[in-house]
Amino acid sequence: MQKKPILQVALDFVDMHRALLAATEAVAGGADWLEAGTPLIKAEGLNAIRELKAKFPTKVIVADMKTMDAGRAEVEIAAKAGAKVVDVLGAAADSTIAECVEAAKNYGCEVVVDMIAVKDVVKRAIEVEKLGANYIAIHTSIDDQMRGKSPFEILKQVTAAVKIPVAVAGGINSENVVDAVKAGASIVIVGGSITKAKDAKKAALDIKKAMSSLKKIETTLFKRGGEADILKILKQVSTANISDALHRTPSLADIKPILNGLKMVGQAVTVRTYPGDWAKPVEAIDIAKPGEVIVVDVAGVGPAVWGGLATTSCVRKKIGGVVINGAVRDTEEIKKFKFPAFSKLIMANAGEPKGFGEINVPISISGVKIFPGDWIVGDDDGVIVIPKEKAVEYANRAMDVLEKENRLTKEILEGSTLSSVMDLLKWEKK
Repeated sequence: MQKKPILQVALDFVDMHRALLAATEAVAGGADWLEAGTPLIKAEGLNAIRELKAKFPTKVIVADMKTMDAGRAEVEIAAKAGAKVVDVLGAAADSTIAECVEAAKNYGCEVVVDMIAVKDVVKRAIEVEKLGANYIAIHTSIDDQMRGKSPFEILKQVTAAVKIPVAVAGGINSENVVDAVKAGASIVIVGGSITKAKDAKKAALDIKKAMSSLKKIETTLFKRGGEADILKILKQVSTANISDALHRTPSLADIKPILNGLKMVGQAVTVRTYPGDWAKPVEAIDIAKPGEVIVVDVAGVGPAVWGGLATTSCVRKKIGGVVINGAVRDTEEIKKFKFPAFSKLIMANAGEPKGFGEINVPISISGVKIFPGDWIVGDDDGVIVIPKEKAVEYANRAMDVLEKENRLTKEILEGSTLSSVMDLLKWEKK
């Protein structure tokens, strides 16, 4: 077992120039090993390994090939490109792993077996150790991280079951890296906590310091959260971030804020009513809990079903906001309260309280289905709906988008442009 844990930085970029920039900062901060991540290898080929080896000749270069077949061939080409450690999947056949191990002996490199998506990790770890693997990696995938999962419990079980060094990957930062080391990790694999940081050197320094002192250092990036963290995360990200995280999901068409500069976040209390009938929207105020958002579908037409008195009631109850697919009035009064109100229309005339409609039923606005309890986020760019069953995942993904944008902003301010940072010409669809 390694006496001093190794810091391996995963360069999961798709552009070589950005990977090299992040690697330079990470090495300055004390990174021991550099990993050519799977996205980087797929985007740049084995030249990614060659360039990393050329620029950092004294560092161990890890090729995250995620080999599933053709083990001998893939280890050979990675080793010849300059990789010292090559990654094969634990889900691969025994014969493939054995071929990787034999090839590694021939070409002077080592093999790490990645347990991502393996069901019985401890059993498989014992098996691959017998097959001759040099390392085992306990890996919580990015997609599982977004759902709030972590690798530490299974890490403890594996380090107790095998004698070879065990690596760990999956949302590691300067706080939980202490837990990783205490759980027995010999190699700590860190990606976004370093590569998305505005100052990757400092992020690496903090992680190295925490690893050696076993004292947690507050991370500069947001920690992936669970159910209890949804509200906290969504208050920090924009509707644009969420749209990107939701694969470019559009905001509710034509729904705009009454007052710019306000943020609205809360779970939906849904209302379906008829044109001009403001009874159910007002009754929903009594049903809604503090922080919740009342979402009213009036088929996108007037007269107004919301105004100053309804807003006053919401402010007293600390309701999180209102969305009206129809019309509101008394906008000056709403603005004075600084209450987050969003609507399609503004008009002076109101309807009558007839009592038609329903509360807390599925509704549809601009073709978007909205269910009671869905998360509603509004800002100057509009209103986005997050299905409640996907809230943890997409809140985390939105934060991931924000962190990546912060890193891009830093690179642009250092003298580049968005086009050159993103290498747009290279990635344009042909």
